[in-house]
Amino acid sequence: MDGLDRQIINALQGGFPVCDRPYAVVADRLRTSEGELMRRIDDLLNNGVLSRFGPMFNVDRMGGGMTLGAMSVPEEDFEVVADFVNSFDEVAHNYAREHTLNMWFVVAAEEPARIREVLREIEKSTGLTVYEMPKQEEYFVGLKFSV
Repeated sequence: MDGLDRQIINALQGGFPVCDRPYAVVADRLRTSEGELMRRIDDLLNNGVLSRFGPMFNVDRMGGGMTLGAMSVPEEDFEVVADFVNSFDEVAHNYAREHTLNMWFVVAAEEPARIREVLREIEKSTGLTVYEMPKQEEYFVGLKFSV
């Protein structure tokens, strides 16, 4: 990473403009071109420096629903089960944990009933129990990393 990459990461951690050409606005602030900014974001994602770049939506406020699912997956089946779980459009992200419940994933859907359908489909296809852990309370952390 060079200085511009660091500036890009710092600039993109909050307040991304909502307009016709948001990348052009950010590029102008950083004194680079829109194309260069977009290329560097792609490079940062492709190289694993950034894991994700995109908006965060509160699906509940938009009439949808979201929950956390957890499963105990045999280690030898982990990749196959992870690929299956990740095949659902409603699965936002999926990660391994060192715990009896070693696979955790977020399910978000436009219709809350779809969440239960996804969880049932995962259970039926894998033969594994999915533990649903719905949100009881929400906290805003506002975590930002200066690089």
